[in-house]
Amino acid sequence: MAPDISEALYVWIALALLLIPLQLFVTAPYGRHTSARWGPTLPNKAAWMTMEMVALLALWIPLVFWLMAGNPPGPLPLFAAGIWTLHYVYRALVYPLRIRTGAKRMPAVIMLFAMFFNGVNGMANGVYIAQGQLQGGSPAWIDPRTIVGLLIFSLGWYLNMRADNVLLGLRKPHQTGYSIPRGGLFEWVSCPNFFGEIVQWCGFAILCWNLPSVAFAVWTVANLVPRALAHHRWYRNTFADYPTRRKAIFPGLL
Repeated sequence: MAPDISEALYVWIALALLLIPLQLFVTAPYGRHTSARWGPTLPNKAAWMTMEMVALLALWIPLVFWLMAGNPPGPLPLFAAGIWTLHYVYRALVYPLRIRTGAKRMPAVIMLFAMFFNGVNGMANGVYIAQGQLQGGSPAWIDPRTIVGLLIFSLGWYLNMRADNVLLGLRKPHQTGYSIPRGGLFEWVSCPNFFGEIVQWCGFAILCWNLPSVAFAVWTVANLVPRALAHHRWYRNTFADYPTRRKAIFPGLL
């Protein structure tokens, strides 16, 4: 039986909330916000693939141990692990190969922070999924949380993928510059990809209905809302004709 990590997860959630004010003033220096002041750098694609792969491996480590011990967690927990895997296979392998970042680099410290973040969230979710600790210990397919959670996760996935496709389509081969994205939710917010990811992991939290999935949803909001605000400011400062009605991340709100 795995140790009880619920108290550690409450501390983890509190840390996410405490870091929101800091992230509103200090923007992580990668992508369009890259800064050489954060120490040694690594090739952007390699760093991205490394840090995202950690989330995938961390989830499956406890699952493999449980499966090898002859304790399968059940079909719904394995399904939850499957949609986590689907997301991170895309994020760690497919997405980095699609982006055109040229010779851009990422500070090594950012990659290490992201690896720690992904490792903690992946391992915590993996432990609970391996033990079948979803929906109060009795996960079922015919349950409002399963149906609603899956629908919300699917909506978030769709919004995320559509926004990614718009952003990736802005650059022609051998181009690395930025332009104003248009179409779909981009007419309403600057970062519909972040909005979609928040929706996605809130859906996952409803489907799993346990502490680590809620912690991951909280961390997703805590990380992406400040970054969306930074993106929004960057767009407005960079493009004189940037649409004034657009919000940063939540249509009509923020």
